[in-house]
Amino acid sequence: MNAPWPVELTDGDITLRPIRLRDHRVWREVNQRNRDWLRPWEATVPPALPGRLPPRRPTYRQMVRHLRTEAQAGRMLPFVIEYRGRLVGQLTVAGITWGSMCSGHIGYWVDREVAGRGVVPTSVALAVDHCFRTVGLHRIEVCIRPENGPSRRVVEKLGFREEGLRPRYLHIDGAWRDHLVYALTTEDVPEGLLNRWHRRSLPGASQK
Repeated sequence: MNAPWPVELTDGDITLRPIRLRDHRVWREVNQRNRDWLRPWEATVPPALPGRLPPRRPTYRQMVRHLRTEAQAGRMLPFVIEYRGRLVGQLTVAGITWGSMCSGHIGYWVDREVAGRGVVPTSVALAVDHCFRTVGLHRIEVCIRPENGPSRRVVEKLGFREEGLRPRYLHIDGAWRDHLVYALTTEDVPEGLLNRWHRRSLPGASQK
């Protein structure tokens, strides 16, 4: 089974749309401007084994082509995040597995200038609802370094369940780092995650 692609998802000022080659200039400007802020949480390539050539990060063009190929194969959903029509980050549903698992995991980053405006929680909620209601997945994970307080607050606000620690799970900022696992299944959000997020974000609303 393949994930429906391409697709555009919108809620108010926030849109998820497929990443494009022509986004290169704006994507690079936003990413580079936020380099110091993103570096502690961004995946890195581990060192090569002795006697092998050192690994190189892909170019933007190589990255987009890889993401497109994976999307067409039903293994990934690569989006950019737009806020009021401006590219402000990236969200990817990756590791999509079918068969008896029907699962995937979400990663994201966003421009520091729009942090705290509900951009990331809304984007994650849009992606999760699409994965559950349209794509047909049963489970979504988000794996976060324990030290990443802002990202943990995103999933906690959305009601993701913390399931435990994965030691040395991903190569981040030059070393293998522990990650906390947060997850949702379709049974957790029968009303839809975006509806839950809107309800919880109302003034005076309970986070429970």
